[in-house]
Amino acid sequence: MTHYREQARPKLAEIFGYSNPHQIPRITKISLNVGVGGAPKNQKLLDSVVEELGVITGQRAVVTRARKSISNFGLRDGMPIGASVTLRKKRMYEFLDRLVSVAIPRVRDFRGLETRSFDGRGNYTIGIREQIIFPEIEYDRVKEIHGMDITVVTSTNKDDEALGLLKQMGFPFRGEETPVVIGKNGA
Repeated sequence: MTHYREQARPKLAEIFGYSNPHQIPRITKISLNVGVGGAPKNQKLLDSVVEELGVITGQRAVVTRARKSISNFGLRDGMPIGASVTLRKKRMYEFLDRLVSVAIPRVRDFRGLETRSFDGRGNYTIGIREQIIFPEIEYDRVKEIHGMDITVVTSTNKDDEALGLLKQMGFPFRGEETPVVIGKNGA
């Protein structure tokens, strides 16, 4: 948080020419989501995912449930299908620091994050294939390797401003290209 206040905010104001300090984009929340396909058949797997998310984030995970029945997948309305955590304020900045400085560099064959993972509204999503990149997870206690989606939600609606914010926060992006925004005409 002090890095954001002391270094990122002034740099963003300089780059984008903000006159009002409330215009400067900030990170509002970080959401972690794990989908567990085998959760309806294996409750212990879901419990281990909830426990691992709690260890990674320092906050208890919420079990997500199916919203409607889909017979082809063997799902009924209300069945547990995953877990999620939403981080804000102090825990969010602590997790962000661990993610950028420790976890992301531990990804196998890491060459930098893609800049194309913005959603057009200033939010950035990272897909992680293995939860064992987090040092809090003990490899010997892992029942099954699973991935997760980490979404960083910003206060801006523009992808270029969000990219500038995340670069200032230390995200190791692959190149200097800007995200491609597709309009109504497809170009």
